Amino acid sequence: MPKCGLKFVKFATWNVNSIRARISNVLSWLRAANPNVVMLQEIKVVDECFPRLKIQELGYQCIVHGQKGYNGVAILSNRGFGDVLPYLPGGKEEDARYLEATIDDVRVVNIYLPNGNPANSEKYIYKLSWMKRLKMRAKELLIDEMPVILGGDYNVIPTDDDVYDHNELQGNAVIKPEIRAAFREILWLGYTDAFRAKNPTKHRYSYWDYSGRAWQNNRGFLIDHLLLSPQAADRLEDAGIDTNPRGQKKASDHTPVWCTLADRSMTKIMP
Repeated sequence: MPKCGLKFVKFATWNVNSIRARISNVLSWLRAANPNVVMLQEIKVVDECFPRLKIQELGYQCIVHGQKGYNGVAILSNRGFGDVLPYLPGGKEEDARYLEATIDDVRVVNIYLPNGNPANSEKYIYKLSWMKRLKMRAKELLIDEMPVILGGDYNVIPTDDDVYDHNELQGNAVIKPEIRAAFREILWLGYTDAFRAKNPTKHRYSYWDYSGRAWQNNRGFLIDHLLLSPQAADRLEDAGIDTNPRGQKKASDHTPVWCTLADRSMTKIMP
């Protein structure tokens, strides 16, 4: 339950699988869920084609790092932006998969991590390399001791409890031991998985494939995560997965994962 008298800021991550195809769903969810900051992945449009006017009508500003037909990330905020970084440091930017900005006193990092399949390909090597760069950046972001949220579609199933049947996915890049180890290395820097901190229950998912009636039979994966620095984790109030959008018509195969943090202005006066 929220602490009496405190205000909270709601952050969410959502792979929308084409913003133009899902814009009605996105607008409906923004009205219903009323998040303050949203990290969108796989928007699949260049910056100029992002439907920012419709989103701005709901009170959100938008920053976009887009790509035609593939990938692409955006951050929506009703609290403004500062110090935008549209690429992951440490290597050549091949795809639009990364976007950082400061919102109030929180450094928000939007991630669309490569899928890496097939696991015996250059795509898998690229995924491991990308995760090494992400770990380096995640470590750098801890230096200033400000609240940080690393949110997005990680394309990583951290444990067997985060998938309907791990045996059916053996050999898939999202569950390979090296990928899980790379994800844990980021956590071990001092980050907290917001959803798992508040929801230790097994078999809660953020993704259901379109095929095989996966949604109807709850055959899902948990691959969308919000990782919090110690300063952000200290302000964590609640976290969850909003499954309502996945059940709508023309739904994305992902659904939003969210968390709430105590507002900066309130934490300053807390004893």
